[in-house]
Formats: sequence, structure tokens, C-alpha cells
Amino acid sequence: MHVATEEERFGGKTAVITGAGSGIGAALARHAAGLGMRLVLADVAEERLEQVAGELAGTAEVLAVPTDVTDAAAVERLAARAYDEVGPVRLLFNNAGIESTGPLWELTSARWDLMMGVNVDGVFHGIHAFVPRMLADGGPAHIVNTSSIGGLSTGPFQGAYIASKFAVLALTECLHMELQAQGAPIAVSVVTPGPVATQIFEDAVALEGDPGADEYRTFMRSMLRDQGMTPDQAAAIIFEGVAEERFWIFTHPEMVDVVVRRRADLILNRTPPTPRLAN
Repeated sequence: MHVATEEERFGGKTAVITGAGSGIGAALARHAAGLGMRLVLADVAEERLEQVAGELAGTAEVLAVPTDVTDAAAVERLAARAYDEVGPVRLLFNNAGIESTGPLWELTSARWDLMMGVNVDGVFHGIHAFVPRMLADGGPAHIVNTSSIGGLSTGPFQGAYIASKFAVLALTECLHMELQAQGAPIAVSVVTPGPVATQIFEDAVALEGDPGADEYRTFMRSMLRDQGMTPDQAAAIIFEGVAEERFWIFTHPEMVDVVVRRRADLILNRTPPTPRLAN
């Protein structure tokens, strides 16, 4: 029996990627372009977005749409342009995300709102704008939401980020069940990246004055630099999972096994969590 290659499965189809200006989003765009996909790339950082789109323009059809995913109307415009100018969307990556470090009591309300706006509302806005169009089109489609290994476990000095990624995981599980209940031809996956060498901690707004948070930022930056896989490696793993229509896509399955067992033991044994700087 012939097993379709990624090129056969995805070539010529349209992919929308948010957070495409850097990191995993840019790597997903490069991988999709290599498969012959038509790309609609979105990011709030226009200069980064245009750079990625320019690099891929010679090898793929690319539409770059500067988009603030916290703005429901902006994501609606993104969906409208994708369908009107490129074609039915077969693959949607709700990937945009930001980091923040520091104690929760020092986190400003504005920063909390931004974290939830990008990491959680951005996913919801993507679902709200694209799923009705996918259902109306009736063709097969796939939605991939980016959570984190932080959506499976907890730790200090990333409270807002971790809370947002728990929410993304819950949203994605619910979406999967709702689409299944309707018999819709739309697959759903959640990506829970472990250490990937992106700029997410460099881009984070650091809270000054807390030694614990400073130590944690230093640890995380060095871990991503020294131990993290490249974004291109992560993108290849993600596309493999999408091609196999897996709900759970782990970049670091062994690490996931450790943190999930640890968390399950905490809950089952009624044990309070303790801070760790490593898994």
C-alpha cells in the first residue's frame, strides 16, 4: 500500500501560520515552503515577518499579513484574506506566543493581559475566524495549536506563561471533541514543545529586581542555547505529527513522560509542588 509522502499530502495546499516572524513559526513556514505549500504568514512584528516572507518568496507563494492576534477583527481579516486571495485553508497553525518571567505578584496587569491576549485569545480568535470557513468549505483541514511542555507541568517565575499554555491545551482538547461530535473533517493537534533554541526569552519583558527570576531567566536561556533543538528540527517533528494526524505532538517525548508522571504523582499523592530549575 502506498503511503503518501508529506509533499503529496501537503503540496499545493494553503497553510496559515501565526507567529511566523521567528522561532518555530518561521521554521514551520520554511518546512511548508519546502513541501510546495501556499503560505499565509502572520506576525505582529512586521519587519521580521517581511524578512521571512522575502526569504521564501522565491520558492513558494507567500502572502504576509501583519496581524495582532489579540485583536479578533485583525484575525478575522487574516482569515478573509487567506480565503479570498490564496484559497481554502487546509492547515492552520495557531502558533503565536510570548513569554514573561518573574513572581506573579510583580507581574503588571497590563503584562498579564498581554500574555493571555497573545497566548490564549490568539488561539481562540484563530478558531473563531477559521473554523466556520473550514466547515462551510467542507474539505479536510487540520488545526494545530501550540501549547508547551509548560502546559503539562508547573514551575516558578513563569506563572502567566504556564497558565496560558494550560489554557491552550484545554481549548485544544475541547475543540477536538467538539469537531468530532459534529463529524467534521477537521483534525486537531496540540504541540507541546520542550527546549527549542528560539528567542522567546530574549523577547520576554524581564521583571527586574528579583534574584530568583534573574536566576531562572539565566538558566532557561542557557538551557535553550546548550540543549535546545533547532526550530527547524522542531518543525520537522511537528509536520510528521500532522501528517500522521496525531492529536499529541511532542518535540521531547522523554521529557514529557517525566513531567507528566511527576505531576500525576503530585496529584494522586496530594503532594504540594516544589520549585525546580530543571526537569
